[in-house]
Amino acid sequence: MARRRSTPWIYRWSRWLIGGVALAGMLVTAYLTIAKITNREVACPTSGCDVVLNSPWATVFGIPLSLFGFVAYTGMLSLAALPLLLREPQQKELRRQAEATTWLLLFLGAIAMASFSGYLMYILATEIKASCSYCIASAVFSVTLLLLTIVGHEWSDRGQLFFNGVIVAVITLVGVFGIYNARLANTDGPGIPVVNTSGPAEMALARHLTQVGAVMYGAYWCSHCHDQKELFGKQAVRELNYVECDPNGAKPQVERCRAKGIQGYPTWEIHDQLYSGTRSLRELSRLSNYKGPMNFKNE
Repeated sequence: MARRRSTPWIYRWSRWLIGGVALAGMLVTAYLTIAKITNREVACPTSGCDVVLNSPWATVFGIPLSLFGFVAYTGMLSLAALPLLLREPQQKELRRQAEATTWLLLFLGAIAMASFSGYLMYILATEIKASCSYCIASAVFSVTLLLLTIVGHEWSDRGQLFFNGVIVAVITLVGVFGIYNARLANTDGPGIPVVNTSGPAEMALARHLTQVGAVMYGAYWCSHCHDQKELFGKQAVRELNYVECDPNGAKPQVERCRAKGIQGYPTWEIHDQLYSGTRSLRELSRLSNYKGPMNFKNE
């Protein structure tokens, strides 16, 4: 009598492994999303995390990119867990159908995530030129999910699977290129243009800050720097003493930033004291002893 072939262990545990990796990805992206929304610095073993997370690539349509990652990982966890929840004997046929459908969705989702992560790693190395352990971890999670979906299931037609994967990868990359290229092409030079207009109070404060020797240190890609500029408005920003710290920005003064020990952006230097982070106009008024009009239109 022929022995029944045993099911490989990877087939039996693949959904649990996918769920575990997806859960780890959810925790990382949830932490980054909360830090981004609350404007807090992230705890990072390297100095490049805040540089990466405040770059123009860190948001899409004004939404933190990490939030999209959280949704993607949540979807992968849900797809992996769905058939495992169908345990009742009368749910056997339903579970079989869920197995087949969710495996294909898991593979396509993993292909899209891995393709997107590959693009972001390319941007990390060539454009931002900074290291972010959280971003690298997320990329590793995405590739791991893809490998688990390939080896964790007995695919009947790997040729068709490969074809579907290529189609999804191409669609993902074309969409990513379109979104980011259109967004970056709408800027007047490096950085995101300031949209808000300035009122008399913003103009007066900006001139006062310059008169007392206050300096704003920043980088063209820094979203927090852009938020700070929007509080002043585009007319008042021209009155500020702004120092660009990124060598790829307009008229950079990298050595000056290094000499001042600038660690994050924006950083204000007021009366020989350094203040990091986006500051309200009222706080800047207090720090600089500004006594002019306080009816700021952008706050």
